[in-house]
This record gives sequence, structure tokens and C-alpha cells, in this order.
Amino acid sequence: MIELLLLIPKRIPFAMKIIPRLLKWLWYHRNYIIVVVTPLVLLPLPLIIPTPEARCGYAIILMALYWCTECMPLAVTALLPIVLFPMMGIMKAGEVSIEYLKDSNMLFIGGLLVAIAVEKWNLHKRIALRVLLLVGVRPALLMMGFMFVSAFLSMWISNTATTAMMLPIAQAVLEQLKATEARADERDFQAAAEDNQAFELEISQTKQENKDEKQTDTKAQLEDTVYENEWSPESLQESKRKAMEEKYDLLTKGMSLSVCYSASIGGTATLTGTTPNIILKGQMDKLFPGNGDVINFASWFGFAFPNMVLMLVLTFIWLQFMFLGFNLKLSFGCGGKSDRDKEAYMVMRQEYNKLGRMKFAEWAVLTIFVLLVALWFTREPGFIDGWATVLFNKEGDFVSDGTVAILMSMLFFIVPSRMPTCRGYGEDDAGKRVNTLPTLLNWDVVHERMPWNIILLLGGGFALAAGSEESGLSKWLGESLAPLEKIPAFAIAILLSLLVATFTECSSNTATTTLFLPILASMARAIKIHPLYVMIPCTVAASLAFMLPVATPPNAIAFSFGKLKVIDMVKAGFMLNIIGILTVNLGINTWGYAMFDMGNLPHWLNTTANATHSNP
Repeated sequence: MIELLLLIPKRIPFAMKIIPRLLKWLWYHRNYIIVVVTPLVLLPLPLIIPTPEARCGYAIILMALYWCTECMPLAVTALLPIVLFPMMGIMKAGEVSIEYLKDSNMLFIGGLLVAIAVEKWNLHKRIALRVLLLVGVRPALLMMGFMFVSAFLSMWISNTATTAMMLPIAQAVLEQLKATEARADERDFQAAAEDNQAFELEISQTKQENKDEKQTDTKAQLEDTVYENEWSPESLQESKRKAMEEKYDLLTKGMSLSVCYSASIGGTATLTGTTPNIILKGQMDKLFPGNGDVINFASWFGFAFPNMVLMLVLTFIWLQFMFLGFNLKLSFGCGGKSDRDKEAYMVMRQEYNKLGRMKFAEWAVLTIFVLLVALWFTREPGFIDGWATVLFNKEGDFVSDGTVAILMSMLFFIVPSRMPTCRGYGEDDAGKRVNTLPTLLNWDVVHERMPWNIILLLGGGFALAAGSEESGLSKWLGESLAPLEKIPAFAIAILLSLLVATFTECSSNTATTTLFLPILASMARAIKIHPLYVMIPCTVAASLAFMLPVATPPNAIAFSFGKLKVIDMVKAGFMLNIIGILTVNLGINTWGYAMFDMGNLPHWLNTTANATHSNP
């Protein structure tokens, strides 16, 4: 026994070495462990409760955990229904596979092709610099300009591309402003030093006289010392330098956050601006096939654009308060431009001049883009019959927003990028003369820049919704949530928005929307409210990932550019989450309530619900 006790101290150091290594090994191999262990842990659910609802629930919970932990790529996880649903007897393989390429996917592909063409020909950079040249370089005006441009661009191209393009421009302008101000302060310091030579000489003579008179009053000497330290040119220059450093550190943080937040906010304004909006459109068409195209480009823009503007204005006010203060004269700049303003303005002017004159390709892309937006708005405006109704949709919804998007995006592969000439079109990489017309886009560029994984993610969401309907899980969820009918509808919408906004900070907005929207649709059926009353706020809330650098790619880019700390983003983003939730719920209870006739249960809700409930 005594020998065993003597061995314990020897074993403790050995254990202290092994445990950290074991923990590190487990952490490095966590993805493999999650992939293997999670299905086994959840397996009792379908075995103990051998019903279609339990089997479908097993698949959904497994995918949700895989999506949250990202143990496999999100797109690969989205393919699990093709394996699980047929093997569990929920849906046939052919029926599941069809869900992966719906009309909403076509709309998304068309929108992405437009974005790729705009980025390829630098049209977005030209628009951004032109607007910033109009706005000016005063701090508040500059922030307002960057926010407006970022929000506008992210309505049409990806939020990540918008942030990645705008932040280097913002950084260059701020560096020029800082350098210009430093040079101006140096000039002021030198001029002040020359003017104050006589004043300093007089102070020296006074001190010599006081010394000769042998005044020994301690308090007077202390005050004289303080006076000297406070008003010495070197100390003033150092304090000014420190104040300027702090000012531009705050301005850099504020500008970086304003760009990434505006990109996320702007994406909510259009149906193709961000993936959750497309998911809402697809889920509505899947779960409520008789909805009469209630969510289309025009109707979504009519609701979401005013909400985006309101959210953007409140975001500007909050960031202005946090990083610039409310000195309106200093921030907005009253009066003429100073030398430092003119020098910073020249930086943006030089960047714009580098782009040269607008090329034929840019005009062609801009024309197709404007035509596409016009066709989207006029296809089915709602208050009058659109061109699609008059020409094609008299006997059904044949032409959709996806049809228009694919038609117009095909023009990028047909329209030449240069005006036809008789002298050829330069030389290729091999040095041979090119005599054919290069088009605005080619498939190599599209293949390189197209995020194909998002298309699979969309399909996985539609497959989950279809499996929930077929298995009866949606009906079971609806009946389980029926007691919520006693809670006011506006309170339900706010609470669910808070839940989704919190969830999306730790998970992708695509996965968040995919998981929540079918459940919300089932809940709306059960408690007899308009489905869009809860689905729209939660869709917008899924884009409110403002608090963490890892929450969304624009945040991560801003975090690396803006010398930010996590606490900076948390403090700014927490209030913006609250602002976003309040604004979208304000919108759904005012103009959205009237637009979508929220006061009455839609006929397609009852029809779809009855059809669903009649399924065995």
C-alpha cells in the first residue's frame, strides 16, 4: 500500500502530459468525431419512435448539427436528403433530386451572372467612386457616402465582393486624410514656433529676474513649472499627435464597420441581394403552391427597400454617435474646403481617372442590367397587369422572375465586349492575332466566380421542406405550436426575430433560414396567422449578423482591415441587431401589413393546408 502511494506522484506528471495531448488530438480530429458520433447518438429517435415524422426529424436534426458545426462543407451536408430520405422511406430518390433545381435557383443563377458581369468590367467600382466624388471627404459625409454606395451595390452583387472592394478605397482615403492633416499640423507647429520666439525670450528674462530677486514661494514655483509644461511647443505637438492618432483609429473602425454593415443591410432590399430572400421565395412556392406569386421581385422590393433605408439611416446615426460624435460642424464641414480636404479628394479623383473613359463593355453591361431591373419591376407589379400577364400568363404563371433573369443573363454570352472593327481585336496569350468578337462573359470566368455551393444549399433546403410535408412532420409541428395562438402575433414575430438573429451569429444565414422557415410556415397554419407575418421578419433577421467577425464574410474582412477588436464589433453590432429587429417588425405592421393584406387569412393558406392534411 505504501509503495502504491509512493508511485502516485510519479504518475501525476505523466497524466498531466497525456491529457493536454489527448485534448489537442480530439480538437484536431473533431470533424471526424462529429460526423461519426452524431448519427449514432441520434439513432434511438427513429428506432424507438418508428414513424415517418421521427425519421424526418432525425434527418433534419442531423443536418442542423452538421451545418452548425461545419464538420462537412455546407453544400455537402445539403446533399444528405438525397441519401437519407429514400433510405428511410420518406421520399423517392427521383422526387428528392427534383427539389435541387427549382425556379428560385434559376433566379439566383441569373442574378449571380449579372453580378459577375458587373464585377468583371469594374462597373461597380466606377459607380462607387463617382458617388464618393459627389459626396466629399468630410468624415460624416464620407461615412454616409460609403454606406450608401455599399448598400446600393450589395443589392445587386454579393455582400462579400462589395465589402472587399470598398474597404481598400476607404483605407486609402483615410490614410491620405491622416497624412495631409499631419503635414498641416507640422506646418502650423513650425509657424507657431517662429512666432513665439520673442514670447519665449520674454519668459526667460522674467524667470532670471525672479531668480535674482530670490523669491522662494513654493506654490509660485509649482505653478510656473506647470505653466511651462503645459505650454511648451513640444508637449503641444505630442498631444496633438496622440489626439490625431486616436481620432483616425476611431474613424478607421467606424468606416470599416459602416461598410460591412451597409453591405449586409443593402442585401436585404432585393430578392436576389442575399440568399435568405431567395430561400423565402422558394419555400413559399414549395409550401404554398397556390400563393399567386405573392413574393416576387417587385413585391419584395416594395416592402424591403423602405425598411433598408430606415435601417441604414439609424445605423449611420448609431455609428456616428459611437465613432465620430455629434459635432455636426466638424463632421459635416460647414464652409469651404480646406487644403487637406482637397488632397484627399484628389486621391479618389486619381483612382477614378485610372479607370479611364467608360468602355463599350461597361455600357453594354449597364444597359442589360437596367433592362433586367425594369423587366423585373414590370413583370407583375401588383396594382396593374404586368407585361408577363398580358403576353404569357393568361392561363397560368408561365413566366417568372427566374425566366427573365436567365433570358437577360444569356445576353452576356452573346453581346460582344468591343465594337466590331476591321483590324482584329488584339492578341491572345499565345501572341496570335484575335479576329473573333469576345463576348461580355465566357464560361471560364463564370465557372471560376460562380458560388455553386449556394445552389446546392438552396436545393437542400427545398428538399427538407418537401420531406417535412411528405412525412407529416410539418403537421405535427403545427399542432405542437398551436398553444402560441394565445400570444399576440406581434410578440411572436419579435421573439422569433430575436431567436433567428441570435442563431445566425453562430451559423450561416443560409442554413438558419433553411431550418427555420418551414417550421414558421407550420406554426402560421396552426395559429391561423398570415405566414408572411412571421416569415418575412425572420428572413430579414437572418441577415442581421453584426456582432461577431465570424458571423459573415463582410464582418471578417472589416475585422482584418479596420484594426478592430471583438468587443468593438459586439458593442456596435448588438445595438444594430436591436435596430434591425425593431425596424422590420415596424415595417411588417405598417406598410407590409397593407401590402400583403395581413389582416385576412389568405385563401391559399387554407387550400394548401387542407390539401396537406388530406395526405396520408
